[in-house]
Amino acid sequence: MYIETLEKSLYDLICETSTNLPKDVRRAIQAAKEKEDAGTRSAMSLNTIAKNIHMADEKVSPICQDTGMPTFKIKTPIGVNQIEIKAAIERAIVQATKDSKLRPNSVDSLTGDNSGDNLGLGVPVVKFEQWEKDHIEVKLILKGGGCENKNIQYSLPTELDGLGRAGRDLDGIRKCVLHSVYQAQGQGCSAGFIGVGIGGDRASGYDLAKEQLFRAVDDVNPNNELAALENYILESANKLGIGTMGFGGEVTLLGCKVGVMNRIPASFYVSVAYNCWAYRRMAIDIDATSGKISKWHYNDGEKIAFEQDNSNEEQLQSARTVVLQAPITEQQIRGLNVGDVVKISGRMYTGRDAIHKYLSENDSPVDLNGQIIYHCGPVVFKNDKGGYEIKAAGPTTSIREEPYQGDIMKRFGIRAVIGKGGMGPKTLAALKEHGGVYLNAIGGAAQYYADCIKAVEGVDLMQFGIPEAMWHLRVEDFTAVVTMDSHGNSLHADVDKSSLEKLAQFKEKVFN
Repeated sequence: MYIETLEKSLYDLICETSTNLPKDVRRAIQAAKEKEDAGTRSAMSLNTIAKNIHMADEKVSPICQDTGMPTFKIKTPIGVNQIEIKAAIERAIVQATKDSKLRPNSVDSLTGDNSGDNLGLGVPVVKFEQWEKDHIEVKLILKGGGCENKNIQYSLPTELDGLGRAGRDLDGIRKCVLHSVYQAQGQGCSAGFIGVGIGGDRASGYDLAKEQLFRAVDDVNPNNELAALENYILESANKLGIGTMGFGGEVTLLGCKVGVMNRIPASFYVSVAYNCWAYRRMAIDIDATSGKISKWHYNDGEKIAFEQDNSNEEQLQSARTVVLQAPITEQQIRGLNVGDVVKISGRMYTGRDAIHKYLSENDSPVDLNGQIIYHCGPVVFKNDKGGYEIKAAGPTTSIREEPYQGDIMKRFGIRAVIGKGGMGPKTLAALKEHGGVYLNAIGGAAQYYADCIKAVEGVDLMQFGIPEAMWHLRVEDFTAVVTMDSHGNSLHADVDKSSLEKLAQFKEKVFN
């Protein structure tokens, strides 16, 4: 009975973490909405994020389609069987995956095969620690790949773009942390949160940085120097003008937490764990005798409900809105400019890393001429009738496809690509030559975009697993912003340049 109850408690923790954003995170997002200038792309993005949180609440579905690497940190009383707990976690993970609360994300690093159940060598991550309290504490974070890829580690001393030399002191640490926010741009689904680990070795430094992400957004660091650093970084980072999704704006960072540990004399690491706005972490206390949940953490204070409203439509009035029906012609694409908002109806096809590599070496299973590729790995549910339902479908980070994208668009006649975070100069050149466009959807808004998907009309290349397969989707009024056009313009390059210039204002020494 204990094991069954324990497994149910762990299952509830997993589902709650995936679908219900904690109260402290909601309050931070609400504060960002109030701070951002009305009528801007960033304000529109924050309104979409708020709607997405509300929709996830109503549907009890994943906030973001990338449910990440489940990472558990567990404290147990002496004598508690940790082997039993790990086995119960694995069973709960499998069930949550079957119930579409998690996307199957565990992939063999050598073969690329997806296990389909979120289990595999080293997955999920489970770390135990003993303590002298009489209950079990289980902390869980679901950190997606887009923000995980923007983690960064610095070895001091070092030279930093815009900031110059960062030495082995508190001011050098300050420069590294500011640079970490700059380098993420919109690719980590800003506005985001960062955990910082000072010291340790390469492994323990990153672990310390991730541990900071379990702190409450509004807590105060007991170390006065680190408390001052956290406040400084939060204030200064929001002067870089990167903004939500990297669109430019007043809010780039929602939280900064810093921890410190000793190091050896030869090594001085500053490790930064970046987390997107979809800051999915929860914790519970479990009765060590019954297996029942005795307490939920992060439950203090007001819960922002983000009731549905039509503020998004008001934000769109400040930009030109273009309605497109797929397939799309080159003439239509040439008529689009950076800053335009598009609403797409018709067919689009998902394509991530495996699809892009496949298309670079093989013929396409479908005619892609005039079509749209959506950088998306959806959460998909197979119903009793054998049909597929999309449960979550936000964009993935596009820059990973930079080596392939331009060549594939020209080869197959693809006219539009939808993703997040933008792409690089190779793709921009191809858009200009071929007549293509890059559309930035709102990262993490998996419920908002799933609602635009009216049917799954087919699927190809399922051998790559659900997230990497090519799904044929029928959409209505799928909204995104033109951020790279066929005239050689890139909003992402512009924001990168302007934020680097603003970063330079923080070059002079601040901390002794």
